[in-house]
Amino acid sequence: MALPKEYERYSWGEYRSWPEEERWELIDGVAWDMSPAPSRNHQQILVDIVSQFHMAFKDSGCEVFAAPFDVKLTEEDEDDAPTVVQPDVVLCCDEDKLTEWGMQGAPDLIVEIVSPASGRKDRKQKFALYERYGVREYWIVDPDEQVVEIYRHNGERFERMGAYGPEDRPGVSALPGFELDLSETFRTKG
Repeated sequence: MALPKEYERYSWGEYRSWPEEERWELIDGVAWDMSPAPSRNHQQILVDIVSQFHMAFKDSGCEVFAAPFDVKLTEEDEDDAPTVVQPDVVLCCDEDKLTEWGMQGAPDLIVEIVSPASGRKDRKQKFALYERYGVREYWIVDPDEQVVEIYRHNGERFERMGAYGPEDRPGVSALPGFELDLSETFRTKG
């Protein structure tokens, strides 16, 4: 798991001044380093999910983004200790939330592709954050197990919709009728 930068709290303004080549997230103002770079398998899964989403959502009014893409979950009055994440995949169906630097507010869908280093953070800390800020849908993709866990927000908390493997085609609540072909997503392992 990434260690916080000196356990200090940083403001939104400080975060925005950091070098673009460094990848950080802020959780309640505490910085978390995003390195090292993800594995090849992680990136192949990321590209496949983004490609399928892009083709399905391109005429829907929704936009899909791949990391690095800043999602500021906190409001402006919390800029002294903001929460800014860079999920692997973000789906936003509300153009008013999109900004020149990324997005402000809860996305319609967040996908995190876990690694041995990020799995606990994605399943515990980020799960709690995304639930707290009202992310509509959260997918946790485990490349090693070839499983996608899907959670949907019911207005109060996440409800587990199920776990899906390579033979499945789960849907996305923001686009009824669309199904992600997981046989494509998990076509390679390792």
